[in-house]
Amino acid sequence: MIYTVTFNPAIDYVIHMDSPLDPGMTNRSTSEEYYVGGKGINVSTILKNLGLDNTALGFVAGFTGDEIIRGLNEKGIKADFIKLKEGITRVNVKIKSEEETEINSQGPKIDSESLNSLYEKLDLLTEGDILILAGSIPSSLPSDVYETILGRLENKKVLFVVDATKDLLRNVLKYHPFLIKPNNHELGEMFDTVLKTDEEIEEHAKKLQEIGARNVLISMAGAGSMLITENGEKFRIGVPKGTVKNSVGAGDSMVAGFVAGYLKTGSYESALKMGTAAGSATAFSDDLATGEAIMELYEKL
Repeated sequence: MIYTVTFNPAIDYVIHMDSPLDPGMTNRSTSEEYYVGGKGINVSTILKNLGLDNTALGFVAGFTGDEIIRGLNEKGIKADFIKLKEGITRVNVKIKSEEETEINSQGPKIDSESLNSLYEKLDLLTEGDILILAGSIPSSLPSDVYETILGRLENKKVLFVVDATKDLLRNVLKYHPFLIKPNNHELGEMFDTVLKTDEEIEEHAKKLQEIGARNVLISMAGAGSMLITENGEKFRIGVPKGTVKNSVGAGDSMVAGFVAGYLKTGSYESALKMGTAAGSATAFSDDLATGEAIMELYEKL
């Protein structure tokens, strides 16, 4: 089974305006929509759209938390979230006019009892399961929570996928995650440098492998992506042509697509191709990509 963890999910409330945002005045929208969001939830959604059942774990609170669970169940995703006693799951407001403005909420406090409940759920994972950890850690949690989770599962032969940045990522490499996915800027930041060439990106990806990563997937926005595998292979791929409508969830979609591609084919090259198709399909969509849109791009790559 595939499991995703979203520590701080959100409802993304998107407001469209024809005129620029006018601070201090009453502004009126032309349309609105909302989406169930959070990096792990985005991964779960794309996996399901590609036909892979999975379980979404994490924390929710209040009436907005109830909506998160309802939305996931509607998509056919098993939601096994821990309900916090206080607060509400955050609502992030995204205003789209001539410029895009975002207001991201802080989210509810996660108490130690609830965190221990998550640990107990994760302790039930067994050999062959896949655990995907994505995103930052809320301020109410210990900074080493990723390390604690991987340390508890270290001897269970669970495949770890980690999409995080800087020390949060570096500190889990000792647990030999199956896949990590920094972008080229994040990879450079881990070594206090700016990476300008493919050769530099490959060199620093291999440094992460020396620390413990098995496969390193580096996304480079419009320049495509690169995969350095545990077998010493290097794969490089561009992006398909299309109109970018949405940047939210593209990286999460790439992670999900890679996992789906690998599970379906056992090929790292095919996994990179599926990851690229998924990330691009979401970028070309108003919401997370459908399975049909992903496969259409996959066939073109």
